[in-house]
Amino acid sequence: MPKKRFDRIEEAHQEFIEAQHMFFVATAAPAGRVDLAPKGQDSLRLMGPNRVIWLNLTGSENETAAHLRESSRMTLMWCSFVKTPLILRAYGDASIVHSRDDAWEELASLFPESPGARQIFDLSVDLVLTSCGFGVPFFDFVGQRDTLVRWSEQKGVEGVRAYWAVRNVESLDGKPTGILTDHP
Repeated sequence: MPKKRFDRIEEAHQEFIEAQHMFFVATAAPAGRVDLAPKGQDSLRLMGPNRVIWLNLTGSENETAAHLRESSRMTLMWCSFVKTPLILRAYGDASIVHSRDDAWEELASLFPESPGARQIFDLSVDLVLTSCGFGVPFFDFVGQRDTLVRWSEQKGVEGVRAYWAVRNVESLDGKPTGILTDHP
């Protein structure tokens, strides 16, 4: 099955994306490491045929934010682990929305409330690519992990911010993430 290119997320793509339990995000600054991370939870919203937002929950690194401060390139990927094989990638340029930004309240209201909410990434999609997925294995979905949710609830908003100060202000390559400051 050949790769197919689209300039937007079509209705069939939206149905596929909404049926998936996880997605992957990839970013890279002009120099340094490439970051590729799996994402789950109820953290992604399709805002139209060329716009995707996703709520980034607190984790041990903050690579995506650091990368986007230097290069807005982002790729999101979904793949089917069930009967019908498919891989779908959405390419484009993304921006970061922090809780201190004007757009935060409106966008954050689209997701379940979480003290671990770190940023919202807003992707402007300029290319959608589908491919066969014939090499992707079958997996059965058991459920979402609640570990991250319980961790952030136990820490609370102030405890999460203290964690950011220790673990999330710089990338693995020592680049600033902007998590606690509005300086570029």
